[in-house]
Amino acid sequence: MSSYGAVLRVPGMRAVFGAHAVSMLGTVGAQVALSILVFERTGSPLLSALVLACSFLPYAVGGGLFSSVADRFPVRRVLVGCDLVSAACIGLMLTPGMPVGGLLGLLVVTGMVAPIFAGARAASLAHLLPADVFPIGRSLLRTISQVSVLTGFALGGIAVAMVGANWLLAVDAVTFVASAILIGVGTPYAPPGARTSNPVRDSWSGLQYLFANRRLRALILLTWAAPAFSSVPDGLAVAYTAQVGVAAAFASALFTGYAVGSVLGELVVARFPPSTRRRLVVPFLLTSQLPAIAFLTEPGIPVAAVLLAVSGAGYAFNQGIDPLILESVEPSYRGRLFTVQTSGLMAIQGVSIALAGVVGSFLAPNLTIAAAGILGTATTLLIARQALTTGPRRPVSQVL
Repeated sequence: MSSYGAVLRVPGMRAVFGAHAVSMLGTVGAQVALSILVFERTGSPLLSALVLACSFLPYAVGGGLFSSVADRFPVRRVLVGCDLVSAACIGLMLTPGMPVGGLLGLLVVTGMVAPIFAGARAASLAHLLPADVFPIGRSLLRTISQVSVLTGFALGGIAVAMVGANWLLAVDAVTFVASAILIGVGTPYAPPGARTSNPVRDSWSGLQYLFANRRLRALILLTWAAPAFSSVPDGLAVAYTAQVGVAAAFASALFTGYAVGSVLGELVVARFPPSTRRRLVVPFLLTSQLPAIAFLTEPGIPVAAVLLAVSGAGYAFNQGIDPLILESVEPSYRGRLFTVQTSGLMAIQGVSIALAGVVGSFLAPNLTIAAAGILGTATTLLIARQALTTGPRRPVSQVL
């Protein structure tokens, strides 16, 4: 049982993944629509860029302060509630005369809800799927996300030109409602964890729990560090096209290369047996980082796109890490674990891309990318050494 088909045969999984695909497509399309809408109203590239910032940066706040929500209530109720809150926020964006500050504020709310939803969904997979199939389930989520990003960004601009930004936002609101219906009707009940009277304090205790376990801490950091370094080329894609003397439109080839490589890597590795996926963690980590070093030679766009595709394929290392994370945490903390993991991943990628832009303004883009490859290789290997060689975990009650 190690294929995507095996995952989808588990009761409730078709609804979970169908809801994910629907809402992801709507969300990516809405990001494009909102960016265009804000630019049309203000003429400001900065405010337009803030749309993406407001989509990702609130992950850190929402995941840190409210991670316990994913464990305190039945998973299905949390998922449906998050979808309905997001649908309401997107719907309010359609209010005539809504100021730009209001649009960005509503986007911040959806960004704070998103990591709670992601954490609860991952916890539901851990509850509904056998342990040996769980990493394949998370792999399928990542694959759907990458395909949705490719499709959404490719078609979002065309859709705005055809029907307008407001209509695309309305479609996004509908996709969240559709996702809520699919989850509410099509997924089994999963019980909540223990509750306390203070969700913020409970979230803080969850963070202490997660990071007090040395091995679990290293595993989480590893899932953050590898993509943080390998995302640097995304932040410098446009600058790199200028460096090699081609039109900025060719930057899309670099974005597409990484995403296509990620999808192919997930599809291939999902068919490997669990023992093989575990043995390939370090080789795939190296695959995710080493291609960036080749940018020292200032390759042309076709070669650069292939290098990034190889790097993207290395992201499949998560399929070997996910079961190790699952076995290192007690079930009552899974929602908080996956919420923190998701929020940290989104936040650190945003910071990494921003830092790449700063460094790239002083150093040539190809040298900045290559430096990220060198630092990423060294950092991920150091963390992997701790994460993969630490002995069997002790119960957390003995660690705290």
